[in-house]
Amino acid sequence: MNTALNPMRQAVASRRGSSHRWTHPRLGLVLTVVFVISFAMSIIAFRNRLRTLDMFSASLIFGAAILFLLIAFYTRSLRRAQQVQLDTEERLQQISDNIQEIFWMIDASTRKALYVTDAFETITGRSCQSLLENPSSYEELIHPEDRLHVLAKLGEATQTGHFDERFRIVCTRGETRWVSVHGFPVRDAAGRIYRLVGTAREITAQKEAEDKVAEHLAAAESARAESDALNKATLALTADLRMDFVLDKLLESLMELVPCECARVLLLEGESQLLVAREKLRHEVPKTTTDYPLTLDAADSPFLLRIITAQHSVLLADTRDEKEWSSFKGHTSIRSWLCVPLVASQQTLGLLSVGHIQPDTFTQDHLRRAQLLAIPAAAAIQNSRLYERAEIYASEWQRRLADLRQTEKALEESEEGRKVSEDKFQKVFRSSPIPFSITTVNEGRFVDVNAAFECRYGYSRAEVIGRTVGELRIWEDPKDRALMISQLQQRGPIRNVITRLRAKSGEVKTTAYSADKIQFDGQACILAVSEDLPDNHLNN
Repeated sequence: MNTALNPMRQAVASRRGSSHRWTHPRLGLVLTVVFVISFAMSIIAFRNRLRTLDMFSASLIFGAAILFLLIAFYTRSLRRAQQVQLDTEERLQQISDNIQEIFWMIDASTRKALYVTDAFETITGRSCQSLLENPSSYEELIHPEDRLHVLAKLGEATQTGHFDERFRIVCTRGETRWVSVHGFPVRDAAGRIYRLVGTAREITAQKEAEDKVAEHLAAAESARAESDALNKATLALTADLRMDFVLDKLLESLMELVPCECARVLLLEGESQLLVAREKLRHEVPKTTTDYPLTLDAADSPFLLRIITAQHSVLLADTRDEKEWSSFKGHTSIRSWLCVPLVASQQTLGLLSVGHIQPDTFTQDHLRRAQLLAIPAAAAIQNSRLYERAEIYASEWQRRLADLRQTEKALEESEEGRKVSEDKFQKVFRSSPIPFSITTVNEGRFVDVNAAFECRYGYSRAEVIGRTVGELRIWEDPKDRALMISQLQQRGPIRNVITRLRAKSGEVKTTAYSADKIQFDGQACILAVSEDLPDNHLNN
């Protein structure tokens, strides 16, 4: 490093050279001999001439000896002090040469570099000589995007005396590094700042670690927000079994998870007919025609048919790269598109279609979100269809239960008609093709069952009479019966509750269950109708 930029090193070298005169190995011996000879001569002269000299001359000689002695001691002390100072400055220079941080000094008025340590070359890749030749060249090291800000802060520091910034520098080979620079003021006797001194250290690894932490925190926050949105969507989809409600919530959740211009829910009817059950545009536009197709035939769109049959999701960065895209009616303006099949019980129920007018809009992350939403959405659509079919069965159950109520009413109206009513009840009970059962309210003990019950669940009448539903493990989940009893007590008759009952063979049947409280043989009982939903109805 050039000594012009390092006054400390220059001073150390200069003082080291000058100190050689004082620390010559023979200098101390010569001075000592001269001092001893002079002192001895003074004593001899003083003894020989003491009687002949006056008092003033004696005092003068004695004072000269004392002065000479003081000069000798002072010279020795000065030499020791200079050696200590020289050693101290040399140690400081060694520290500054080997420390990893840059120590720097600039002139406050011109902002030109006055001093810098060797670490400047290690961190920046530029020589100290280049900074000597151009004391303002350190400004060129600052990254162009950070330069205006850093220089503005440096200008403020010449007034405030404080500089504390983190910024990028561009090294000689073009690599970018991060540095942390701190500056402090040096004031003159009048209190004015005439220099700034400070340190600079490389923090590239630290900055990269901080960026990684920030990136991971952002990813974790994004994952948490995504999880919350999916949980919210799942709860919304199961809040109501009506199909209109499910489709509205599905479309709302889809547009929240995947920002888009157009979102559709297409339900599959038959082998290839797709019904546009719901559609939403972020920016509504007036329709130019009134015959907008509400159905699509996947057979006319080979890539749509492949999605349905293969049950694989698709992401098109640019629809113009898909040669068969023109066959997809109603999507001519869409440039970026993703599609996810709705699958439940390995059966395709429909499709989620999301589009945008700009290409390369959707990412694999958007596709993943749509796939996660499709899982609860397919289950909700399937449950909604079951609910709609259950409502159809409900009307028939209501009619049949009305007949039973009329029979029960006849029993209550007249004791004389009790036998007749019982006969009617028994005829309806025995001859009905629907499984009927009578159990006690408290214990769930079977009082009677009809032939349809025996056929449906595989038990003979003799096997169930007198035994409880708990002993036979009729209910797959005993909590379902407890909930049914609670509803009967609080709300009265229950209609078409979908539950699961176990047959004698162990097979669990999904059942539409209706029940009401009756008085039978003088005890509180439950008259129940439980017909299984056929498997083919579940799949339709």
